[in-house]
Amino acid sequence: MTGFPWLTLLIFLPLAGAVAVFFVKETSVRLTALGITIADLLISLPLWWLFDASSSEMQFGELAVWITTPPIHYRLGLDGISLPLVLMTTVLMPLCVLISWQSIETRIRSFMAMLLILEGAMIGVFAALDFVLFYVFWEAMLIPMYLLIGVWGGPNRLYAAIKFFLYTLAGSVLLLVAIIVLYFQGGHTFDILQLSQGTYATSLQMWLFLAFFAAFAVKVPMFPFHTWLPDAHVEAPTAGSVILASVLLKMGAYGFLRFSLPMLPDASKAFTPLMVTLSIVAIIYGAYMALAQADLKKLIAYSSVSHMGFVTLGLFMFNIQGIEGAVMQMVNHGVTTGGLFLCVGVIYERTHSRQIADNVGLTKPMPRYATLLVIFALSSLGLPGTNSFVGEFLVLAGTFLWSKIAAALASLGIILAAAYILWMIQRVAFGIPSPQYLLKLRDVNQREMITLVPLVVLVFWIGLFPNPLLTRMHASVEKVIARVYPPIPEPVSAVSQLHPLEPVEKETAPAVGKVQQP
Repeated sequence: MTGFPWLTLLIFLPLAGAVAVFFVKETSVRLTALGITIADLLISLPLWWLFDASSSEMQFGELAVWITTPPIHYRLGLDGISLPLVLMTTVLMPLCVLISWQSIETRIRSFMAMLLILEGAMIGVFAALDFVLFYVFWEAMLIPMYLLIGVWGGPNRLYAAIKFFLYTLAGSVLLLVAIIVLYFQGGHTFDILQLSQGTYATSLQMWLFLAFFAAFAVKVPMFPFHTWLPDAHVEAPTAGSVILASVLLKMGAYGFLRFSLPMLPDASKAFTPLMVTLSIVAIIYGAYMALAQADLKKLIAYSSVSHMGFVTLGLFMFNIQGIEGAVMQMVNHGVTTGGLFLCVGVIYERTHSRQIADNVGLTKPMPRYATLLVIFALSSLGLPGTNSFVGEFLVLAGTFLWSKIAAALASLGIILAAAYILWMIQRVAFGIPSPQYLLKLRDVNQREMITLVPLVVLVFWIGLFPNPLLTRMHASVEKVIARVYPPIPEPVSAVSQLHPLEPVEKETAPAVGKVQQP
């Protein structure tokens, strides 16, 4: 361990809190869970300022021997790619507790424990530098998420929970097979950094890429592995939808960036046309399906398929603009879509319906709510000045360098996003409300404002000042690109070969027929 164990504390404080909620009074369960998540957030904030943006190496490292044979280690660390995702997780979790304050009325202890276990496992996925440790955290997320949907979900919660579990578990089995193969081919080690520097036969890379693809594409989810997502979102409680959209989907994209690109560079280049095609199809298909939705949660779920298509598209451009835009979009999608799901949860508590037809004309009875909803909606369609514009612009710029046709096709997703988002806003915010709405609907209260306003701040902060975030990820992204396309060394001149350490002075002969001055 080097220095203070920041990452261990971030991972195990929520796990300890999950145990603690069963030993406090029933009336103190919510406060205990909120206190734990806020404490985790406060612990994570110093990492932003302590992080050295000029270095591409892992920072805040921790290492301990876990199992001697085979060599499995408890190894943690953060770089410019994983740091923003960890911070996004710690920011969102207190908001998930707050939005569940009144909506969850049964088995409150178990619900808060599931949230806290999820937080520890999600941070562990982003911080793990040992493949077995990564896989443990990766699988640990399944059970609490399954229970959140299956116990506290909607009428069809069991169907949605089992579908989510089977899809993700099937991909995870192939991920485990790939990890074992890498262990034997990479020098009998599970060290992620060491495996990322190894060289593997192209044929082996192809098979390993497909195994990784099975796990990560389901998690993103990429087309056509997305069918579990709308069901899971619709049936999950509001906090479950926020965690699912804002954090869990990012783990698939993070897997591609952390493992597929640096470990399997030849296969990544070979499969780029397929990945680009699937990403563009997801962008257009997800946006087109969102146009047809009458359920607010389903609309946002299909928009997630479209927005995550931009993420996978940028990852496989292998240039600074594309990959930095993809990482930026991972954070942006977490903020914006998390905000939209929180807004749906707020109105569902009042009308007990997610149908657009049952929630129209909310500007008059709920002006503050309508303002917040419009801000998140405009961010989702990529309005300049908001966070999503920065990510989508960088992805499209990187795609344009790869293929102008691909960039043009991906741009259609933005046009369709404007269509379904503005049509939704036209009905929900500015439609003609029923008379009873004016009587029974109350505007957002103080707790709900505290839940939503931090995300509004992030929408404009990232949209207007993206450079601090981009600066911290730049060195790490360059390192990934160098693995896929190693830099070509510059040719060395003959003079510098003869005198590599001494400067070469040019001697000038005196002119003939002229007297030299003393």
